[in-house]
Amino acid sequence: MRSKIEMLLKKYRSQLIYLVFGVLTTVVNYLIYFPCDRLLHTAWLSNSIAWVFAVLFAYVTNKPFVFGSHDWSMKTVAPEFIKFVGTRVASLGVENLILLVTVDLLGWNRIGWKLFASVLVVILNYVGSKLLVFRKEKQ
Repeated sequence: MRSKIEMLLKKYRSQLIYLVFGVLTTVVNYLIYFPCDRLLHTAWLSNSIAWVFAVLFAYVTNKPFVFGSHDWSMKTVAPEFIKFVGTRVASLGVENLILLVTVDLLGWNRIGWKLFASVLVVILNYVGSKLLVFRKEKQ
């Protein structure tokens, strides 16, 4: 039984670590989002402001810990960061659209829809990072 658990942990290591840092990134996002939302009374704008801080945190943590990319030279970081932000902009669009329609226009539950959008974004961001940003080059 123990070796089966170890095998599963090894097999899904990247996904598990991403989940941990995804939760931490969401915490960073929420720590910025909720005060902004309370002050600005607009979910999509508050989300956009929080997004900036969350993306910076996510890049710095995901690069080495999740995807094992340890080259911090500008030659590597510049294109990697541009692709990383590009995938995050796409998921920000999805998240902001959800919040704009459900919270700002329809007046539905602010916390519930933010949570729903966050879960969707974590999934989209993992796929984008895995397939587009930190993919291992074939040798």
